[in-house]
Parts: sequence; C-alpha cells; structure tokens
Amino acid sequence: MIDLSTQYLGLSLKNPLVPSSSPLSKHLDSARRLEDAGAAALVMHSLFEEKIEEEDARLARFFHQQSLGHGEADSFHPIPENYLSYEEKYLEHLAALKSSLEIPVIASLNGTTPGGWVSYATALEQAGADALEVNVYYIPASSRETGTQVEDRYIEILTSLQDKIQIPVTMKLSSQFSSVVHFAQRLHQAGAAGLALFNRFYQPDIDLENLEVVPSLELSTSEESLMRIRWIAILYGRIDCSLAITGGIHNVKDVLKALLAGADVTHMCSALLRRGPGHLAMVLKSLADWMEEHEYESVQQLKGSISQSNATDSAAFLRSNYMRVLDSYQPPPGVRW
Repeated sequence: MIDLSTQYLGLSLKNPLVPSSSPLSKHLDSARRLEDAGAAALVMHSLFEEKIEEEDARLARFFHQQSLGHGEADSFHPIPENYLSYEEKYLEHLAALKSSLEIPVIASLNGTTPGGWVSYATALEQAGADALEVNVYYIPASSRETGTQVEDRYIEILTSLQDKIQIPVTMKLSSQFSSVVHFAQRLHQAGAAGLALFNRFYQPDIDLENLEVVPSLELSTSEESLMRIRWIAILYGRIDCSLAITGGIHNVKDVLKALLAGADVTHMCSALLRRGPGHLAMVLKSLADWMEEHEYESVQQLKGSISQSNATDSAAFLRSNYMRVLDSYQPPPGVRW
C-alpha cells in the first residue's frame, strides 16, 4: 500500500494535493466534491481588506450621510437586523466549511494596513481556520522604495501576526525578489511555518478599441510550474519550513516533479476550474500508480530526491541549464533558418 501522506504547516495530510484559493471554495457543494475527490486540505478564496473598506464606505453613505428632509428623522437610518457584511459572510462560510468538511481548512487573507492584517487574521483564527495563508500581493512601483524595504514590509506583516495569532502562517510569495533563498530564510527566522511559491500576478491588458486598461485573467499552464519547481529544488534542505508549489500544477507529471524537487504539497487551481473537482481523483490515482510502478513506498521517500542538494547534476538548476537550453534548440520540421 502506497503511503501518500505528507506534513504541511504542522498538519498531517492524507496526500499532497491541496486545492488552492479559488471560487471553488465559495460553495459548500463544490468544497464537498473536492474533499470527496481526495483533496487533503482546502485553501479558501481570499478575504480582501479593500472589499471590507469599500462596503463600510457605502454603508456610511447610505445610512448616515443622506438627507431625507424630515428634520430629526434624517439621522435615523438603522441597518437591517438580518444584514450580513462581506466580512461576516466570509467568517460564517469559514465556520460552515469547518463543520461540513473533515479536511483542514486554510484561510487566505489579503490585507492592506497593519491593523487590518492583525484584526482580520484574528477573526479568521476565531472562526476556526486551521492555518492562514498570507497573500500580500504587493507591487512595488515606487522609485524610492528599495528591495530591502519591500522585504521588510513582508517581515513586518508576518511578525505582527506571530504576536497575535496561534495558528500556523504560510507566506504566499511572488517570484520578483532579488534573492529568493535569502528572503526565504528571513521569513522562516521571523516565524513563517511555510512558503507558497509563487503567486501569479495577473497582468492588466490594453483595450485597443477603447484605449483603456482592462483586467485580464488567463488560467495557468503546466509550463508555469517549472520556475516554481526550480526554486523549490533550490530551497529544499536549506530552510526548515513547509514548501508548497502554487501555479502551473495541472496533472500528475506536474505533481511528481514538484514532489521530487522537494515540495510538501502542490496547490491546484486552474486545472480544477477547467475540469471540475473530479479531476483531482484522476491525478491522485495516477500518482499512486506511478509510485507503485517505480517502486516508491511513500511520498516521504520520493520528496526532494531530485532537489538541487540531491540531484546527480545540481548545476542543472542554476546557470549551466541556460547555456544547455540555448545550445540544444533546433528548428521544427519544415522551418529553415
């Protein structure tokens, strides 16, 4: 019997397949289907501080800043007793997921202010979250902000959370840091229980007809996993915290490569949005079949066996790969250079 179990953020998981933050967690039915298909844990869709602030501003305008022209009645606009705010709905849904599912539920928080990070993280912990994924999603566009200051921003957020909550915290990082290994070590020293590599920065597009900037969403492809696999392979054995790959995990080959590089879990989103929760069961079966065929007894035995520290050619993860790729490319059939 193949042992697919793994450890992530101090949680004992039955396998390394964890659906990442996505609309699939917004509905109890789809969350249950993910669990039935074999999900080992579930990362919720993010709670956004901006949405809370926008809602508060709308309520203030509607209930407290209107003039009805009736003297004293102008100040009386009670909020309906059955009204639930965006934050309250999220917390209720988190509690509902916890009561409906047997697998761990990891909350996801996207804050903007020091006080917001702490207060909303505390609320998520109190609502029953087993762990917290911190999704900073910060784009440093100021010419006056140095790379060190950007790193410090993340460290300060993490430190403030460590002082207030007890559940494990994992940091969801972008790939844009100048020294990923050094920064990962800083985060671990500051108390991060895990790192999720890497966040996908959705790129704005330009509408050529209306000449305006518009939002753009393209689901990931397996090719995107390769950069993440490289950095997991480099980090494996260098820091003592959980490692997750998020972005580009679509099939069993992606999962296997991630585990061989050293990931504790693989987060899956785009493939599930395209194919539905049942796709998870197919990947899980293929994972067990491959491991049996190749005589692996457990995920633990598999994990990190082709990381940089264990690979036969450790330089393949570094600069030498660049030269080999350039030298090896050949034109496709029928194309003349």
